[in-house]
Amino acid sequence: MTTAQVKNRNRKVCGLALLSLVLLLLVSLSIASGQAGRHTSANSSNASTLLNVVATHEGELKEPITAKQIALYDNGIAQTIRSFSHDPAPARIVLLVDNSLTIRADVDKLEEAAREFAYEIFEGDQILIVGYDTQAEIVADWTDDAKKIEASLKSFRKKGDPHLFDALNAVSEDALRPLAGATQKRVIVVISDGLDRGSKMHFETILSELQLQDITVYAVQAPDRTGGALRRDQPKPKQVIEKLVEGTGGRVFSIDEAKAAAQAICDELRKNRYVLSYAPTNIAIGDPRRLLIIADDGVSVRAKTLQPSIIK
Repeated sequence: MTTAQVKNRNRKVCGLALLSLVLLLLVSLSIASGQAGRHTSANSSNASTLLNVVATHEGELKEPITAKQIALYDNGIAQTIRSFSHDPAPARIVLLVDNSLTIRADVDKLEEAAREFAYEIFEGDQILIVGYDTQAEIVADWTDDAKKIEASLKSFRKKGDPHLFDALNAVSEDALRPLAGATQKRVIVVISDGLDRGSKMHFETILSELQLQDITVYAVQAPDRTGGALRRDQPKPKQVIEKLVEGTGGRVFSIDEAKAAAQAICDELRKNRYVLSYAPTNIAIGDPRRLLIIADDGVSVRAKTLQPSIIK
């Protein structure tokens, strides 16, 4: 073999080696890019996310709110709203009543607060009543029969400690999660002062679960039996109520205004509930995301404030 042939052969070998190295680098970059996209961006998905929203005019106007009057931010990033429509569907309402021994409301007061809802719900709405102390027990199964509801309230009694967080978890998992495919309008009305004493479930865990399911929590609030005392390992009762309703898009009412509370909640659920649809863009997948919905002047809106991580 001549010297020229050897040199030519060496050039070909070097060229092939260089080409192989370039191809290897391109494949590696492609894989890394695909992995990064899968873990950090939702742009590749066109699936819609649904968000329950309460929207009302602050004046006397009655016409429906439109998508042009609101804006949605997901982790600080403005999102394109695909649809925003009024939801007149019936509601499924759980009345979760504090039956514990030391609550600063007598049995008659608790009965009255629950009874008012029986006569304020709209056609198609149904109520489930659950009383709780150390255990959560069904007082009245799903029904719209006011007389049946009223009769069931005689089983209220006061005993034991308030395991509120465990009761919330039981209601969300056993009563409301099975309804997720049938209705967007799933609601818990907590009739309590917000005190928890002895639950295995942590507050932040149950709040995240309620937000993940987009279950709205309202509160008919009894006076704080602790007098606002500091608690070492749990939020104060008043803070529990505030975080539950603000985090899920609900409202707080006084137990002394039970009739007005029942009327306002039932009216709001039937007349002022909307479903917002959007496809999250430029959002990290799997991470908790802050939600903010704002509206034009003269329009009031509420919704859950967080989309928790779905990774357990």
